[in-house]
Amino acid sequence: MSRVLAADTMPIRSEGDIVGVRQLVREHGSAAELSLVEQTKLVTAASELARNTLLHGGGGEVEVRSTEEDKLRTILLRFVDSGPGIEDLELALTDGYTTAGGLGLGLGGTRRLASEFEIDSKPGEGTTVTVRFHTRVRR
Repeated sequence: MSRVLAADTMPIRSEGDIVGVRQLVREHGSAAELSLVEQTKLVTAASELARNTLLHGGGGEVEVRSTEEDKLRTILLRFVDSGPGIEDLELALTDGYTTAGGLGLGLGGTRRLASEFEIDSKPGEGTTVTVRFHTRVRR
């Protein structure tokens, strides 16, 4: 049975909120005793997904939850928006694909950084992206 160590929800409505998401996620990573490399991956993924939530989804929210089960700590990030959704998920996950003029590494890069990656998007209904980062408890 997993034990919740911490849980937070934060709105994403402005560029300033993206900074807040990064700070919140870094706090969770530090409290979960992630290594500096693991924390960097976590914060990078959170930053990319928060930016996507704002730019493509018109804003939304993030749920950040830290749990522990059988000496495995997990930080879950769930980004939810009610935007236009993604027409072609396979294309959106392709490296180099961009609709905002960036490098096109956001979703695909985030998928590679995370231990687990899930995306649910329906045109006209919005998008939910859930990522999990796992680390062994050092005791």
